Amino acid sequence: AERGIAEIGAGDGHLAAKMAKIFPGREISAYDLAPRPAHLDPRIRWHEGDLLENGVVKPRGVLIANLFLHHFEGTELERLGEICRGFDVLIFNEPDRTLPAHLLGGLMHPFVNLVTRHDMHVSIRAGFAKGELAELIGTGRATRESSAWRGARRVVAWRA
Repeated sequence: AERGIAEIGAGDGHLAAKMAKIFPGREISAYDLAPRPAHLDPRIRWHEGDLLENGVVKPRGVLIANLFLHHFEGTELERLGEICRGFDVLIFNEPDRTLPAHLLGGLMHPFVNLVTRHDMHVSIRAGFAKGELAELIGTGRATRESSAWRGARRVVAWRA
């Protein structure tokens, strides 16, 4: 973290804001298509735009992506993999593409609206199975991967 932390797909800035509180002396950068949220801690450097078109992600110590990578496929994922190579540590949390995740999502149907019902299953289908995120990251990294019972695939990777 001493080299800085970057979050891609930062959305409302909530996770970047938490990182700024946990690591108050570190540089925190957030990247998203959306404009900077008005409430965001002024210490966070906000970068608005398409990171695949602009190539604006500056290599740092830690790269975080939460429920973001599953929105991409093919050559876009390859380009994201290239961005990952500039970081010492990678932390990803994505939908786990498994039957239990779909079944658990189905149990939630009575409690969520029609859009969420649809989007949840689309996201699970676009998620990642065991080993796929590690392949995206590339070789030369130690990797810890886990699947949470609630349907998340988590990957932490670092330079070996």
